[in-house]
This record gives sequence, C-alpha cells and structure tokens, in this order.
Amino acid sequence: MSTQPSSPSVVLLDIEGTTLPVAFVHKVLFPYARRTLPDLIRTQADNPVVAQALEETRAAAPGRDPMEQLTAWMDADAKVAPLKALQGLAWAEGYASGELVATLFADVPAALRTWKNAGLTLAVYSSGSAPAQRLIYGHTTDGDLTPLFDAFLDLEMGGKKENASYRAILTHEGWQAADVLFVSDVVAELDAAREAGLRTCQMVRPEDGTVAGDHHPVAHSLDDVARLFHLPDPAART
Repeated sequence: MSTQPSSPSVVLLDIEGTTLPVAFVHKVLFPYARRTLPDLIRTQADNPVVAQALEETRAAAPGRDPMEQLTAWMDADAKVAPLKALQGLAWAEGYASGELVATLFADVPAALRTWKNAGLTLAVYSSGSAPAQRLIYGHTTDGDLTPLFDAFLDLEMGGKKENASYRAILTHEGWQAADVLFVSDVVAELDAAREAGLRTCQMVRPEDGTVAGDHHPVAHSLDDVARLFHLPDPAART
C-alpha cells in the first residue's frame, strides 16, 4: 500500500492568471505605464534606475530612440529588464497616488491568510520585477498583503520556462524540491518546474479563458489547490 505524500510546506505562486486577473495587467497596468512612461523618463532623468534602464535600452537598439524601443517592447509584451524597471517606477507612482489598486481573485486573500497562519511558506515567482510584485500585493482592495509572503522572486532567477530557474530558486531559498508546490496558469512554466522536482498545479481561471493541459493537476481557485494538496482549507477559517 503506497503512502500519501506529505503536503507541501512551500507554495510558490505566479501572479497574472493565478492570483490576479489577466485583465488587470493588460487593461490597467500596461496602459498606465504606456501613458506615463514618456513623462517619467523626462522628469526623472537623474534617477539612477531610469538612467540604467535607458542605457540598457540604447545598447539593445543602437541608434533608435529609447522611447520607440520601449514602445516596441510593450507592443510585444517583452520580458526585458529595462522595460520592467521603468514600468515598475511608473506603477509605483500610480499606486502611491491611489490611481492604481489591485483587485485579486476573490478566493486569494483568504487562502493566503489561512496558509500563512498555518505556518506555510508563501512566495511569488513572476516575470514582473520583485518591486512591482510588492506594489501589487501592497496595494490591494484587501489591504497590504506583502507581510504574508517570505520571498518575491523575478527574472533574476532566470526565465520561467527554464528548469534551471527553479533549481536556482531552490538553492537561493534553501528549499527542498519535494516540499515546494508551484501554481501557475502556464503549462510550459509548470513543465519546467516539474523537471526541477517541484510539485505543480495549473490554475485555470474561467474568467481568463485559460486552457487546461493534460499533465498537471488542475485547480480553478486556491480553494481547489487546498483540496488537491491537503493544505489548510480557507473555507474552514474562523
């Protein structure tokens, strides 16, 4: 008789399509950055982050106006460091002014609080920069949720579709692969995580039209994740 595997002690979460609707990113965050980046670049030219991002942009596209290249990257939804850094600055201003407030999927805040209170380690791994991740979770309609997380991990760990990135995360955080559950809506990311030994679950949100794959457990909410992996039940909270 086979023994039931222990529940994961670490839950590593994607953001877009997993805890946050895709629409918020593509219809709120991205348009806000596109609208405000030109002024930000003009008014914060002496900001070291802006200067570094512009230097990297010029190096990537010699002879091209940096704003044109940034716009091209935005059009392509490119996951490149200089664009992410500048978007993060733009979003920081938007959150600080109150113009931007993140609305997470309804099941997310209760699940995060339940799991944190039960002693689980919660972390984020997203293509958005770690500062941008903190902004999202720090300015939600449910308040500041950043204290619930132990780590915010971004592309400094490597690309999300590369198994070496997940091995780097394990080394960086000191986790054992079998203890970590990675939840994402993207099958290629889950494939890479599984190759590194992590446990995986695909989040398929009906609101986002996510297509379920064939090789990973499927959940439609974090409540489903709790049931599938024997985690504390958010619905049972007091």
